[in-house]
Parts: sequence; structure tokens; C-alpha cells
Amino acid sequence: GVGLFISYLFKVSKKLSSSPSVGDVVEVQADETFPCDLILLSSCTIDGTCYVTTASLDGESNCKTHHAVRDTIELCTAESIDTLRAAIECEQPQPDLYNCVHFLFRSLGPENLLLKGATLKNTKKIYGVAVYTGMETKMALNYQGKSQKRSAVEKSINAFLIVYLFILLTKAAVCTTLKYVWQSTPYNDEPWYNQKTQKERETLKVLKMFTDFLSFMVLFNFIIPVSMYVTVEMQKFLGSFFISWDKDFYDEEINEGALVNTSDLNEELGQVDYVFTDKTGTLTENSMEFIECCIDGHKYKGVTQEADGLSQTDGPLPYFDKADKVNREELFLRALCLCHTVEIKTNDAVDGATESAELTYMSSSPDEIALVKGAKKYGFTFVGIRNGHMRVENQRKEIEEYELLHTLNFDSVRRRMSVIVKTQSGDILLFCKGADSAVFPRVQNHEIELTKAHVERNAMDGYRTLCVAFKEIAPDDYEKINRQLIEAKMALQDREEKMEKVFDDIETNMNLIGATAVEDKLQDQAAETIEALHAAGLKVWVLTGDKMETAKSTCYACRLFQTSTELLELTTKTIEESERKEDRLHELLIEYRKKLLHEFPKSTRNQKSGIRVAWTEHQEYGLIIDGSTLSLILNSSQDSGSNNYKSIFLQICMKCTAVLCCRMAPLQKAQIVRMVKNLKGSPITLSIGDGANDVSMILESHVGIGIKGKEGRQAARNSDYSVPKFKHLKKLLLAHGHLYYVRIAHLVQYFFYKNLCFILPQFLYQFFCGFSQQPLYDAAYLTMYNICFTSLPILAYSLLEQHINIDTLTSDPRLYMKISGNAMLQLGPFLYWTFLAAFEGTVFFFGTYFLFQTSSLEENAKVYGNWTFGTIVFTVLVFTVTLKLALDTRFWTWINHFVIWGSLAFYVFFSFFWGGIIWPFLKQQRMYFVFAQMLSSVSTWLAIVLLIFISLFPEILLIVLKNVRRRSEFQCLCAVAWHADMLEQPGEFP
Repeated sequence: GVGLFISYLFKVSKKLSSSPSVGDVVEVQADETFPCDLILLSSCTIDGTCYVTTASLDGESNCKTHHAVRDTIELCTAESIDTLRAAIECEQPQPDLYNCVHFLFRSLGPENLLLKGATLKNTKKIYGVAVYTGMETKMALNYQGKSQKRSAVEKSINAFLIVYLFILLTKAAVCTTLKYVWQSTPYNDEPWYNQKTQKERETLKVLKMFTDFLSFMVLFNFIIPVSMYVTVEMQKFLGSFFISWDKDFYDEEINEGALVNTSDLNEELGQVDYVFTDKTGTLTENSMEFIECCIDGHKYKGVTQEADGLSQTDGPLPYFDKADKVNREELFLRALCLCHTVEIKTNDAVDGATESAELTYMSSSPDEIALVKGAKKYGFTFVGIRNGHMRVENQRKEIEEYELLHTLNFDSVRRRMSVIVKTQSGDILLFCKGADSAVFPRVQNHEIELTKAHVERNAMDGYRTLCVAFKEIAPDDYEKINRQLIEAKMALQDREEKMEKVFDDIETNMNLIGATAVEDKLQDQAAETIEALHAAGLKVWVLTGDKMETAKSTCYACRLFQTSTELLELTTKTIEESERKEDRLHELLIEYRKKLLHEFPKSTRNQKSGIRVAWTEHQEYGLIIDGSTLSLILNSSQDSGSNNYKSIFLQICMKCTAVLCCRMAPLQKAQIVRMVKNLKGSPITLSIGDGANDVSMILESHVGIGIKGKEGRQAARNSDYSVPKFKHLKKLLLAHGHLYYVRIAHLVQYFFYKNLCFILPQFLYQFFCGFSQQPLYDAAYLTMYNICFTSLPILAYSLLEQHINIDTLTSDPRLYMKISGNAMLQLGPFLYWTFLAAFEGTVFFFGTYFLFQTSSLEENAKVYGNWTFGTIVFTVLVFTVTLKLALDTRFWTWINHFVIWGSLAFYVFFSFFWGGIIWPFLKQQRMYFVFAQMLSSVSTWLAIVLLIFISLFPEILLIVLKNVRRRSEFQCLCAVAWHADMLEQPGEFP
């Protein structure tokens, strides 16, 4: 990138007193966060190291060691720093957390860079020079801004609203047109009893037509369910309390339950297609435990009080000399105590072996801490580094000192680390630990077989395994190795490649000692939760900043990957086998796509439904990709159409049952989520994490869930929902999400249905009143219909309905698939509700119309008027739509009974009250005594009951047919089960 040059470093700026600018030297105290990206110049330690935690960046809460620039290590005071004059050359700001290139006297790397957001630990004070500040820091570049989230139900509501707006416009246009057709006859236009004024005759016809069109719009505007938006918001807000009140979400450890930050997305929990989860602290407890070890092919497990320290659990010893056995065991334990980057937390009271029991270990890897604690359990205790010497307390409580000459750090390509130490007797030893595939090729072949069997068995048990090896280095060889290491570290070009080559040359011809097994404790029921999500048809992706080996082990343990799953790797290791990375990447992408397309025929390749397939029908595939390879895919220069890496990568992802993305920067997590969101069919995504590094993907996904974990509350604060544990995701989606979606989908359809039932008779009435805009219903009924008479029953339904028991929903995840793809708000259900409303509205009007064909409905030969006609229609309407909801209710509570029967009773009471008094503020008393007089006729009673039954008959018939079908299916299942039981009993059949 373009160089950024700073001519001099001119002042020391205290972190809390000013905002640092590029080139300022910043002093940071212990437990403070870095205000910007800094190059470490010096620290209070002699060797220029400091320890930081980067939980807010990559989710890892363990301490990482960083090193000061060698030439400035001794500048430990503000006065000495102030004398420094130097220039720094930096690459352009980039979001990648794991790579950087800087020059200050010499080539610098990530180990010299302190990132904004990280926290200084176990170090009293450091000095660093600001290289990236403000929005150019890696933390800022990885921040994903908040966006407005809208659920699929809201989009469906808008689509339905457009349809009903079109119906409204059509009705108004039809009535306006037919009015002027009707008035084309002079007698109809100006009858003798309704002569026009001179002003009306002179008014332009176009203006009159426009005015009539607007009048019809006002008359029919109740077809648009404005009150539905209020009810939906009330349902979402009140419904969100059920998540907060759920006792199953309460965690005694933190004394908290679930929290709803956004109630707008309740129903979206029932529509999730993809789940993106963090690993550390989300799937795991981030707590490692040493389980067992294997020395020379023999397993050791448990602690004894004998002097030997270890308890052998299998096989005869191959040693004839007990001293040889003890030496090998002690060598193995010394290797565990020396081959690591663990640091001791500084305590004033700690003084060597006397306080060894109170030591607090810190490391960038929890595995290393577990191994050091494992060695301590067997009698060898690492008690820290003093003046460049590693100090170990042996089983005899003696302190052994080893001079630390070099540390060959772990990286994802080598997958091993080594230390070179010098004993008190002058011997130089190399201790190495790493993955079996990285260590076995570098040791003697005859030593591998026995240890390999133990490693494979431990891996099958879900443990994380490491192999341990050593070799002695002659003094002459060490001089050569030392010179090569110094030259590689001082290189200004290709520094990483040169160091890797030197490391490879050193770590050869080693002797295998044994292997270790460490358990990364999964969160309670994490594996069961992922299995339930898979059974529900959801795809689960793990996005983590951790190493590939660690993440892969966790994926096997939580059953994201099965033992039969074939893994496809797109990682630095597989890509760097070729000189040109992009060519090799293209080859792998094409190879994997061919394999997957051959496995999955074209008939299964559909967009949305392709998500919901039974994975057991085919060979399961899992994909593993790391951050650097993902950058190649997303940022590759595509010279031709065939080189479309992103498209091929997405095709591969769609065919894999599970995907693991490791070494991901926060912004890359968000990019993955955004990429899946934009797939054909727009699948609904959910992200869940516990750290600040997960905030970007939580904000990017349709639904963001934060875990109230050990890494702070940034994720919980930025999420839509927060829960204490990953296991709570199962009930949140399968039960709450399912019910929320069914409730609100029914609410939306019901509102459009009852408003169409309400307005259709008004539309039909215009054909019988000369299109005069005469309302069918009284103004009070028009106002009260949506506010009082029909609002509370549907609100109670949308809050309390459980069409399926919650326990059944959580125990049978397949039920989740029945509502996937916004099933209840698709065109089919919408048309069903619309035609049902049209049928019932027609029955209301014409049923009453035929009733009025009798000239007299009263014994005294009085004739009913138009307000009685409208009141009969309205009475049938209110009772029908309310009883329709009662038929749909499966879960009755006293609240449902109260609001349904109470609403009907209130309508009757209001009608008597409204028509029983002469209201002084009304010019016309048109409803006076209408309702009471209407109910005095037996014919009216019969008509109301009959019309309600006819209107509900299709719904009743449908319910009866469903019950008959369900009963017959149940009887068939019982018969099959009985037949199977009889076949299992011998002698029952001839």
C-alpha cells in the first residue's frame, strides 16, 4: 500500500487527557484499553513484552503476548522516549486483524502491533506510537453500522395492503362509472322529488365525477385496516414479555433471564433459514481441562500419591529399567512445562516454589494453560520466567532453570510450536508440540504407531489432541541455527517465508515422547441444540476467530460435523500448496463444485425449498474456510466469467450441511452473513454470539441474538434478543418463534378478512340505492367496528393462542418446517381468506335482502327501513367474524372467553343504548329504537341465526373434514403399530 511517513515523534500524550494523533507516543497503564492502534515501543518489563486481551476484537479472552521493537526496548521513561526521532512507514488501513506490515528501523509484524479495543493486562505500563487513529483503526474498520430491520411479515402486510388499495380504487371507479350510467336516463338524473339547483347544473361534469370518486373512496375506505397496525404493534410489544417471563430462560449462575431489545422481530424467529454462531463462549464454555496423556504409546490417566507421579492405565511397560521409565515420564512433563507461551500473573507475595499453589497462568491459548496445569497435577510446576530463564519445580520440590534461547511460535500453516532451551548442565534441547499431522512426519517412523492409535481414539471422543516431541541439539548446530533465526527475523522482505523455512529445517529428526488430550467443555446441551436446529431444517454455520484445529474439534464435539461428514477445506494450508494462490483456489472451487453437483442432482436445486432437505439422503459434506482465503474469494480480480469465485463458493456452501469459517475478522463475519442474505430467495438469517467481535454479524443479520457471557455485554446490548446460554436458542426458535409467527400471520389475515366482510355489503348496497353514496351502516357502527366490537378478541388470540403445545414444538423440531418460507402469508392462504370474506359478505347482504322481499316483517304491518336493513347486516357481520375467530381458537383461556363473549354482549348492549336515547347533539335520530324494534320480529331472529350458520358453514365443514382425516391417519398408524407388535411375538400367526 501507499506509505504513510511521519517525520518525527514529538510528544508523549496521556491516554485519558487527549485524543492521540498519528505520530503521538501514548502511555497506557494496566487494565486500560488502547485508544488507537499502536506500535509497542517499550514496556515496564525487562524483555519488552506486554500482555493484552482482545475479547472485543476476536472473542478470545486469553492473554496474548506482544513484543516491543528491539531498538526501543530500553526507552522505558517519558524522558527517554521524548528523545526518540524516527520515521514509520505503514500500509494503508485494512480491517484484517491478523496481518500487518510496518517499518520502524526494521520490519515489524502483528506481534508489535497493539490494536484499539484491546486491554493491557499483567503489565504496569507501556509506551506505544500511534499509527492508526479514529476511523482508520482496525476496530473501526470492522464495525458494522446499525441498519433498519423489517420482518417478512411486515413486507407481506405491505403487499396485501397494495392489493386492498387496488380493490378500493376499483370499487370507487366502478361505482363512479355506474353512477353516471345510471344517471344517463333523465328521470334517474333529476327525479321530481330531488330537483337540482342552478349551481349543480352549471358545475363541470369532470369536477362532479372527481368529487363522486372521492366520496366513494371515503365510503369504502374502511376496507383498509388502519387499526391493524395499532393492533400489530400492541401484539408485538405485549407478546415480547412472554420471552422475558419464560422461566426456562433463567440462568441461576448470572441470576438473569432472557431480554428483548427489539419486539418488531418476534415473528421472524419462526422463519429462520440460516444460523450463524460464534464458537468461543457461545458453543463452548472457553474452559479447557487436561484429561489424559500418552507416553510412548501407553495411556496415563489419574493421579497417584506415589513418587512416580503418574498412574499407568493400560499395557505392560516396554522398559526393563524402571529408571528409564521415570526419565521418559519426567521428560514428557518437562516438555509440557517448557514448550508454551504461558505467563505468570504477577503477585507480590509469589516467591518461587513456596507459593506455587497460588500461581495464576495466562496465555493466548487456553490449551496451553490446561497442559501446564496438567503437568502441575502430576508434580511438575511451571513457576515463571526470570531473567530469560524458565523455572520449573519438579516432583522433589526442587527448582530447575532452563535458559530460553528461542521460541518458534505457532502458526496455522505449521500447526506446531517449539522452544529451544539450555539446561543447567549446558545441554541444548528442542521441545515441540503440535497437531499429529504436523508432528508425525518429523519424528522417527517406529515411534508413531502406538501413539497414533491413542490420538485417533481421543479425537473420536471429541478431545483436542497434541503430540509432544524433542531432540538434542549439538552446540555447533545451535550456532548455525541461531544465526539463521536472527537473519530471518531481521529480514525486511519475505520475512514470514524465511522464518517459516528456518523453522521447518530446525523441526526435523525429532523423537516422539507422547500425546495429550484436552477437553474444551461445550456449553450445556449445545450439541442437542444444534441437532434440533438441523432437524428443523436450519443450516448452521460457525464463524470464529479461533484456529482451524481448535474450531474443527469443537464442531465435531457439538455434532455440527458427523464422523461420516466429508470435509472440504479452503484454507491457507490447501491454497499455499501452489505458487499462485488464485489459480489453486480456482482449481479447488471447481473440484468441490463438481463433487457436490454430482452428489446432488439438479432436481433438488431449488431456491428456497432447497434449504429444507433431508440431509441423510446423501453423503454429508462440510466446508472449512479461513479468513485469508475468504478475502481472496471476495476481493479476487475476476478477469473472465468463468473466474467468478464468489458464485462458485456460494454454490458449494448451499450444498454443504454445515460450514466452519475460522480466523475470521469481525467484518468478515458480517460479510459472510450479508452474502447469504443476498442469495436467491432471500433466506432469513440469525446470528448469535457473546463478544464484541460478534456485534458486526449480529447487526447485519435479520435477527441478532446476544449471549450474556464472560466477554462483556457488547453483544447483548447490540442484539435484538439476549439469552444466557446457547441452549436457549432451541426453545426461542422452535416454540416462541413458531407461535409468534402463527399468531401474527393469523392476525394479519383476519384483519383483512373482517374488513372485506365489512365493506363488501356497503359496495353491493350502492347497486340498490342509485350509487348515491348512501351509507349502509350508521356512523357509530362504522367508527366502533374496528375499535370496540372486533379488536379485543383478535388481540387476545394473537397473544395467547397455542395451536400446538409448547412441549410438542420443542420435542419435534420438524414442525418448524411447516411454517417456513412465510407459509401462512403466501398467495394461496391470502386468496382463501379473501374469497371467504367475499362469500360471507355476499351472504350477509343478499340474505338480508331476500328477507326484506316480504313487504311487512311486523305483526302490525309496519315496514322496516334502510337503517334496520343495515343494522341486520351489521349484526350478522359482528357475530360471524367473532364466531369465526372462536372456531379458529385451539387454546382457550378465561381471557379468550371474556373478550369473545364480552365483545358480542357489548355490541348488543351498545345497540340498545345507542338506539334507546334521543341524543341532543345529533341532528337526525335515525337509529332511535331501531335495534329494539328489529329484535321484536321472529323472522329477524331466524334470519340472523340462519345467515350466521350459512356464513360459517364452509369453515365448519373444513374443520370436520380435517378432524376425520386426522382420526383416520391416527387409526392407520395404530393399526400398523399393532401389526408390527404382533409380528414380533412368535407363535401368534400360523
